[in-house]
Amino acid sequence: MKFVDSVKIQVRSGSGGSGCTAFRREKFVAMGGPNGGNGGKGGDVYFVGDHNHATLLDLAFQQHQHAGNGQAGGGSDKQGRNGEDLYIPVPLGTVVKDEENQEEVLLEILEPRPYRFLEGGRGGRGNASFKTSRNRAPDFHQPGEDGVEMWVRLELKLMADVGLVGFPNAGKSTLISSVSKATPKIADYPFTTLVPQLGVVKHDEFDPFVIADIPGIIEGAHEGRGLGDRFLRHIERTAMLLLLLDVSGFSEHPPLEEYEMLINELGLYESSLLEKPRAVALTKLDSISEEAEVAEVEQALQAAGESVFRISSVAGQGLNDLLRHLAGIVHQARHDRWAEEAETPPDYSIWED
Repeated sequence: MKFVDSVKIQVRSGSGGSGCTAFRREKFVAMGGPNGGNGGKGGDVYFVGDHNHATLLDLAFQQHQHAGNGQAGGGSDKQGRNGEDLYIPVPLGTVVKDEENQEEVLLEILEPRPYRFLEGGRGGRGNASFKTSRNRAPDFHQPGEDGVEMWVRLELKLMADVGLVGFPNAGKSTLISSVSKATPKIADYPFTTLVPQLGVVKHDEFDPFVIADIPGIIEGAHEGRGLGDRFLRHIERTAMLLLLLDVSGFSEHPPLEEYEMLINELGLYESSLLEKPRAVALTKLDSISEEAEVAEVEQALQAAGESVFRISSVAGQGLNDLLRHLAGIVHQARHDRWAEEAETPPDYSIWED
């Protein structure tokens, strides 16, 4: 299945049906009076968080999404039928933005439930509803309200607990395949990961958590170089970051230089990413030739306040201690979030039962 994480679509709520102007005409009924019915309401547009959707691929081929229009009212006080509501299933983590002003976030789909996005137009009133003691035979009705139409940009931000960040060939794919059942592509050339990969990690002491492997970041990623700019948004919702540094001696840059580049790119893309808890994993430990150089890198990172772990995903070395550390931070982050949500009353204004 192709991974699509950004699409532009047109959404339109239904227009309300027109009211009706009619009069009662029956034999032996004098002065029957008005009996034009009201028009039906236009359909609403909902976005629905759906666990069964992993990408926005379906919407890439269904760009126009329209709710049903309400039907016009009829004589004999017949109410027009309401338009059919439109439910658009999207993956959890989808952000809805105005296409013209993509800085403005209109809606975030974070839970598996419907979110009402556009309300359908009201149906027009028939002439029967305008009858008064002074005007017993109104000969007019209301038209239905138009629906709302707009172009929106949907962007998917994966909802993972731990985001893996590193240069191409830092060992991210090997790590996620070693600690979960994810099966990313692994090869000895850069950018083997072209789309984000998710893996569920189970640890004996804590609840399972989700790791996201995004394509490798290179210098200038925040400006669109490489693939990092497109996928950096997938780590915005993570509870923490795990920076991977290749210490095998075969990477393009020295480990500490890569570390500075990664920190710089994260800060330039979104400064709040640097406020997240993070750890550093020194990877490919099975391929090192100079132990003293690794120790020097480890000491420099620890002096900078980083939690550092030496690992070899191939040999399984150091993975248990790393996973215990990650699971503990995720557990604490979940606890803090639940405590915060318990203190803040939920806002039900954007959805209905």
